[in-house]
Formats: sequence, structure tokens, C-alpha cells
Amino acid sequence: MVKQSKLDHGLFLLTVTLLAWAIPGGGHFIIKERRRALIIFVTITATFLVGLYVGSVGVIDPVGAWPWYIPQMMTTPAVGFLGHLTKTQGYQSFGKPNDIGQIYTSIAGMMNMLCVISAVYMAYCGRGEIIGEEDA
Repeated sequence: MVKQSKLDHGLFLLTVTLLAWAIPGGGHFIIKERRRALIIFVTITATFLVGLYVGSVGVIDPVGAWPWYIPQMMTTPAVGFLGHLTKTQGYQSFGKPNDIGQIYTSIAGMMNMLCVISAVYMAYCGRGEIIGEEDA
């Protein structure tokens, strides 16, 4: 078994972190936890999409609802694009659908943050390996 240097291990953890944030379940996928990655992807994506379906894209409001926008951004960086879209195009959502949509999309973000932490911890403990590397 080849020992990784501290720099290589740090870069690996950074890669896991960024991939887990960019694509829900991506961090677990890169450490070869494929079933877990699929479950995370489906759960977080479905929760986020239900929130968008109920409240429209207007629930992502970086100006008027910034306390909700912070956990929404934890879902994926693509939320930043949606936030820019709602700000420039003037999409709005009001009433109970807005509240429910904000709750669902924010919960999806907070769940993804827990999954990012889980993936990084598993990678730090050596539970996963970089895809493509073979055990010698």
C-alpha cells in the first residue's frame, strides 16, 4: 500500500469537499461509496426540486430573503445562478407556497452540508480511495 503525502491527502480532501458541494453525493461517489452517493443525490435533489415546484424559482431570493438564501446555497453552486436569475428577471413568490418552497430548498441545502461533512470525514479516515487507483 502506497502512503500518501500530507499535500496529496489535503488535495484529495479538498477535491472531495468541492465535489460533494457541487453535486450532492459527489463526494461519496469519488470515495467509492456509490450506493450512498446515489441515495444522497436522489434525496437532496428531489427535496430541492419539490421546493422549487411548490414555490417556483422565486423562492431563491438573495436580496429579499437572504436568511433563506444562505442554506439554499449549501445545496449546490447552481443556486447562485438561480439567485442571479430571480434578481435580474424579477421572479417573485408570495404566500404559503413561498414559505413552503423556502423551507424545502433550505432543508435540502442543510442536508447537503451534512453530507459534505460526512464525505470529508470518511475520506479523512481513509474509508475511501481516489477513483482509478488500484490497491497494490
